[in-house]
Amino acid sequence: MRLLAFCLAMIGLFACNNEQKESRKLTDYVNTFVGTDGPGNTYPGAVMPFGMVQLSPDNGLPGWDRIAGYFWPDSTIAGFSHTHLSGTGAGDMYDLLLMPMNSKFTESLTPEGDYRPYSKFSHDQEEASPGYYKVELLSSGITAELTTTQRVGFHRYTFPKDSASKIILDLGYKLNWDHPYDTKIIVENDSTISGYRKSNGWARDQHVYFTAHFSRPFEKIELFEADEKSNKKEVVSPKTKFVATFASEEGEEVLVKVALSSASVDGAKKNLQAELSGWEFDATVAKADMEWEKLLGQIEIEGSEYQKELFYTNLYHIYLTPSLLSDIDGMHKGADGNYHKAEGFDRYDTFSLWDTYRAAHPLYTILCPDKVEDFIKSFLVHYDETGLLPVWSMAGNETNMMIGYHAVPVIVDAYFKGIEMDVEKAYQSCVESAKEKGRQIDEYMHLGYVPTDEEGENWSVSKTLEYAYDDWCIAQFAKALNKQEDYEYFLKRGENWKNLYDPKSTFFRPKDPKGNFVSPFVPKEYTNYYCESNAWQYFWYVPQDVPEFIKTVGEEKFSAKLDSMFTYYPSADDKLPIFSTGMIGQYAHGNEPSHHVAYLYNYIDQEEKTQEMVRRIINTQYTTKPDGYCGNEDCGQMSAWMVFSSMGLYPVNPANGVYDITSPWLDKAVLHLPNGKTFTITTENQGKNNHYIEKVLLNGKEYQQLTITHQQIMQGGELLFVLKSRK
Repeated sequence: MRLLAFCLAMIGLFACNNEQKESRKLTDYVNTFVGTDGPGNTYPGAVMPFGMVQLSPDNGLPGWDRIAGYFWPDSTIAGFSHTHLSGTGAGDMYDLLLMPMNSKFTESLTPEGDYRPYSKFSHDQEEASPGYYKVELLSSGITAELTTTQRVGFHRYTFPKDSASKIILDLGYKLNWDHPYDTKIIVENDSTISGYRKSNGWARDQHVYFTAHFSRPFEKIELFEADEKSNKKEVVSPKTKFVATFASEEGEEVLVKVALSSASVDGAKKNLQAELSGWEFDATVAKADMEWEKLLGQIEIEGSEYQKELFYTNLYHIYLTPSLLSDIDGMHKGADGNYHKAEGFDRYDTFSLWDTYRAAHPLYTILCPDKVEDFIKSFLVHYDETGLLPVWSMAGNETNMMIGYHAVPVIVDAYFKGIEMDVEKAYQSCVESAKEKGRQIDEYMHLGYVPTDEEGENWSVSKTLEYAYDDWCIAQFAKALNKQEDYEYFLKRGENWKNLYDPKSTFFRPKDPKGNFVSPFVPKEYTNYYCESNAWQYFWYVPQDVPEFIKTVGEEKFSAKLDSMFTYYPSADDKLPIFSTGMIGQYAHGNEPSHHVAYLYNYIDQEEKTQEMVRRIINTQYTTKPDGYCGNEDCGQMSAWMVFSSMGLYPVNPANGVYDITSPWLDKAVLHLPNGKTFTITTENQGKNNHYIEKVLLNGKEYQQLTITHQQIMQGGELLFVLKSRK
């Protein structure tokens, strides 16, 4: 009987565990701490999909590892700021730092002489999920919880009993490249403050207006103006600070709602009224979770628990940027420094286009074409304001970071996929951006390549190759619009990659203004001629015409070189820059120029090598640990590669509406398309060694091609992969 009872109990426990596994929400699989260690540069805090607010803890110390404000190995928290960049190499944002304190605080970080109180914390007493963050501040015994709406950050602080509990808003707080030049705090009544923070940083002129509502009246307040205590109700200075002090009872909760706007305090107030008029913190957390659950549910997958955690964590990260810029009424700061109103659409910014045009934006066309429509409209108002498309725009500013005019492939890809836009304006913006006089585009147009510059970081080879790709995209746009003269002109420019190809070395090499190859030339060296890469990594960048590229090199040489790319490892004494990470031979998965390379075996009838290498990259370059990214996550691009590749797809040419095929890493993926249809990717015989394609069936019929079009996917259906082991 005891044995029977034990067996029944174990059966019940097993059934209960299975039921728990089955009932796990998709948001439960997301680990927001992935990327907070190593080179990932992500943040773990609360954010809504494409939200204006990124409410996250700041460790309070500067440095490359803390570009996103938070670094997993650290043990300090200096506060919770409302704006952050996800996965970049740019140390900017960190606006509106809020910090709860009490009489137990004794320690301070003192960068550049600033008083910066901080608390110790432990990861054992920290948790996060999409739209929610919680941490125990060990130095004070205060529990901090964060959540958000699109434009409002919501704080809940649970205090212990203390006669000198405080909440500080520090507008003078700065980190890394960010420097406030004008801040203002206004005490409006006994529970409301408002103001702004204007700063120079990587983005030269950022405006963040705010209103902050507290759930309890102020007992005692202090305002600081340039470190001096002020008796006024309004302070203006490059450094201002607000301190509310009160006696707290054990377990007392104080809530703070902070609404943002890039246009005005009035805009922030409208955003607060529209999105968070009440004080229901738990309901706001639940609403954020529900929104994330809905978005993640656009792709339902089957696989192991680990696969689900890795997949949904990466899917989560693609939705952190671009970031909402416009208020509920459309007002926002434009790239011309003036305030504008978005009519009939939401304006977005934080476009890391050198990274995201490669895979993140093509993925958006599948999952959220309505957002892509707003992205394109945002590009075009940026063009109205500046005369050019954005290069790397953020917070209503153009940073002009990185190279290319990569809003072009995003626009062209969207056009051919049927995304609504002002076609003539879109086309004109592409043409004018390709004829800009700056960024060596004028020299490129004159010579057919970007020449070397003896001084500085001119990235001449990379610029030539990327300009040529963008030109090819414009040619396709021109052809579709029956602009024959433009088509021929830009098609010829799209072949400018040939002007730097050296058949002797079989590499793209820098040329001086007279047309001479620069010597000495060592392909594996990292020089100023290649953008964050070397000649090996940029050799493969002709996505517009891979067959012609192979013909130019010679298929035998191309094949041998592709093999060498993954086997020719740096030597022990090679000096690798900070962005050369995720190395497999000379292949650097931690940086974007390499991302399409594994798929090029498909073009020389060696698709098994694509299948082998893509699987190897997934298994070795991504994990669910804090250091789970091998390089900067880069606003969704690193994650988009993973999401696409795990389903057996990737856009080698991200503007032609074609996805290259490899063997899926997942057992099954069901894409719930915005048009109401479903596209299902399934596998048979999936296993550790069974990742080679035996045959493919599309809607039950054998499918011989190694590509599939966007239109085929959007029609719905099933793509079945029968897998085998390699013999």
